[in-house]
Amino acid sequence: MADLLWDDVSCFFDPDLMGSLPDVRVPDASVEDWQAVLDLAAERGWKRQYSEGAAVLPVPRAEAVLSRPADAECPIVRVWPTADVLAIFRFPADNEVDFDVDLRELQGQERLDVFCGFLREIGRRLGKPVLMHPEGDDGHPVLGFDVEADRVVLLAEPRGR
Repeated sequence: MADLLWDDVSCFFDPDLMGSLPDVRVPDASVEDWQAVLDLAAERGWKRQYSEGAAVLPVPRAEAVLSRPADAECPIVRVWPTADVLAIFRFPADNEVDFDVDLRELQGQERLDVFCGFLREIGRRLGKPVLMHPEGDDGHPVLGFDVEADRVVLLAEPRGR
């Protein structure tokens, strides 16, 4: 059974309303949580690509990435849970796992199910909520993995209802 139904949440996946790259976060994280996410991607066999600026490099330990000098090239890990869904992890701080997804890749029930499964995998591994906010909006999240419910749930009223 799907965590969310497309007809109920499609407004949150409209790039014109939400921005095309909503922010997905795991608050109150640690270096160990970052490493757990990197390990999860490797264990699940998700395609991964680590880069610093234009240089593509082997995926390092989270501690090495998070201890880089502030003026170093911006490190990014691209993770594809499926061939056509990409999550871009950035490393702004060790206390928050942060990534973007492209809403244009998350249209329809099938892609929504992939996205919810991805959030569930991360949330279960960390035992923490995984929250999606509209692009550039640190306010109230619109949906996320709820640890107690063990599923992705709506956290805001859908627009237009």
